[in-house]
Amino acid sequence: MSDVMTLPALSRRLDLPLRERLIVALDLPTVAAARAMVAQLGDTVGFYKIGLQQIFAGGLGLSEDLFRLGKKTFLDAKLMDIGATVGNATENIAKRGVEYLTVTGDAPIVRAAVTARNAAGARRPLILAVTVLTSLDQDDLSDMGYHMALDDLVTHRALKALEAGADGVVASGFEAARLRRLLGPGTRIITPGIRASDSPRDDQKRVMTPGEAIRAGADQIVVGRDILRSPDPAAKAQAILAEIADALEL
Repeated sequence: MSDVMTLPALSRRLDLPLRERLIVALDLPTVAAARAMVAQLGDTVGFYKIGLQQIFAGGLGLSEDLFRLGKKTFLDAKLMDIGATVGNATENIAKRGVEYLTVTGDAPIVRAAVTARNAAGARRPLILAVTVLTSLDQDDLSDMGYHMALDDLVTHRALKALEAGADGVVASGFEAARLRRLLGPGTRIITPGIRASDSPRDDQKRVMTPGEAIRAGADQIVVGRDILRSPDPAAKAQAILAEIADALEL
């Protein structure tokens, strides 16, 4: 945890409004439930993640609704296919007003997505490369045939993705400090696997609190279940934003 606490010059990061540093994951079973959560959160939250559960429940239309409401959307599609298919998908996604799009952190896939986005003449979506899922640990990687240390693998994939044109990376807070030093202030680092200290980890293994992740160097954090399961989601989101603000001031 030493990297988290000793990161120098935290001010040298992307200048984002506080409200945009929290991305709420709409990991809910239906579009109706997602819309109800957005209404409940109101003006407290301005950035939402639409993942696979929502995508296959009609969530692409939800992304357009959020855009019309003035919200920003993060389409967590984790695209992985041959370059032509990834490029064609990215071109269609670019028409939907999505702010971020995830692809797997393999250089050819990143390159295909960036090329298609640029060819469409669009400034968005920004392409984020997923490094290693926060639900995996070193033992999982060994089972998958990776013999590199987890943090080294994250670094390797992040550097390759940036060389291929990615605008940012998705990585746990445990790698954020190292990535911030290597990638500099202009590269977005988005961190999922966020839990309050007293929350269950569920299926996540590399988790941090909101404040820890921001102090580690994350620009934005993704929070789902801690907010979605709260009896007062708006109050929970406000508390997380306050924790982010405190971390930024340290």
